Amino acid sequence: MTTPIISTESLVKTFGATPALDGLDLDVVPGEVHGFLGPNGAGKSTTIRVLLGLIKATSGNVSLFGKDPWQNAVALHSRLAYVPGDVALWPNMTGGETIDFLANLRGGLDETKRKELVEKFDFDPSKRGRTYSKGNRQKVAIIAALASNAELLVLDEPTSGLDPLMESVFQAEIRAVRAEGRTVLLSTHILSEAEELADRISIIRDGRIVESGTLAQMRYHSMTTVRATLPESQIFDDSLDFLQDVTIDGNSFSGLISNDALPQGLRRLSDLKVQSLTVAPPSLEDLFQKHYEGPDGQATR
Repeated sequence: MTTPIISTESLVKTFGATPALDGLDLDVVPGEVHGFLGPNGAGKSTTIRVLLGLIKATSGNVSLFGKDPWQNAVALHSRLAYVPGDVALWPNMTGGETIDFLANLRGGLDETKRKELVEKFDFDPSKRGRTYSKGNRQKVAIIAALASNAELLVLDEPTSGLDPLMESVFQAEIRAVRAEGRTVLLSTHILSEAEELADRISIIRDGRIVESGTLAQMRYHSMTTVRATLPESQIFDDSLDFLQDVTIDGNSFSGLISNDALPQGLRRLSDLKVQSLTVAPPSLEDLFQKHYEGPDGQATR
């Protein structure tokens, strides 16, 4: 079995009497983009601060490249690049100077790649930090990270402040990073971003991982939505008993079906002479909401 680059076991972090992490178990293996999902306050940033050695865990085990990040922060930081969700820059340094400074902290960067990224992100490196918008401040950290040779990229809401075009550029660059065999921990609350990029996903709630796996694995254990239209309205009796939460509207109906029952359900649907049929697996948003909805269907923390 591949040794994880990031590993936490029963990780706990409290601030006074307030628990931020409550037994968090997380593994990130080499070469994957791992989506780390949860709303603000779920514990994502606290986890990252522990991994970076910025704060010490209260209890539990945590390792980065097989070492304790609290004891070995300096050595470990030479092997990773970090992009926070709100980048603060030195006000009198230019963006280009800041990129180079950050790169020198971990042994330099690929100058050709740096130039390419500056062009792709439509970034002006000659301006001083105090003049940049939030999106451009994010670009400084993103370019510095992507142009480095870091084995691990730790990204905490990296696209905060970027416009949709720049988000597309970012996603293309993360795919390139993965193709190079590097590893990415992508902490985000933008579900479409994780759905597009992540090889595996971990959902955090109240400082614990509540579900983890590939999107296909997570979908398999959830319900698939079926929608169909018939030639004309009819009385269904028990003909839809293979579906759950059925809704009928004239000659159309919809419902939920488990993946195990789907083959038999499709055979039953063929007997109904459907005119149109849509079978939609749950989206990542559906899977996420399953862990963040109360019994009344309202979002909870």
